[in-house]
Amino acid sequence: MNKYWIPHVDINKKVITQEIQLYLGPESTVRPYTQEVDGFLITTPGECLTDEQIDDICRKSKEVWERQAAKQTNTEATRLLLRPLHQAI
Repeated sequence: MNKYWIPHVDINKKVITQEIQLYLGPESTVRPYTQEVDGFLITTPGECLTDEQIDDICRKSKEVWERQAAKQTNTEATRLLLRPLHQAI
């Protein structure tokens, strides 16, 4: 088994957890791990992630964060509309 660490920069935990077995096979695992900097420890019987695969995970992570931000913005806008209107005195 190969074990290696990658930094968490630009990588969403849910995305890498979902994608790791797609890229490296069903026996591959990933878990949070700190090696001076927060990151992920990947265990796989085969090859390591390629730069292209890591770039794809980063791109998908960015999409997830953008959707979360948009959802948060929509939720905040909805909350503003639900406030009762106050009459000026």
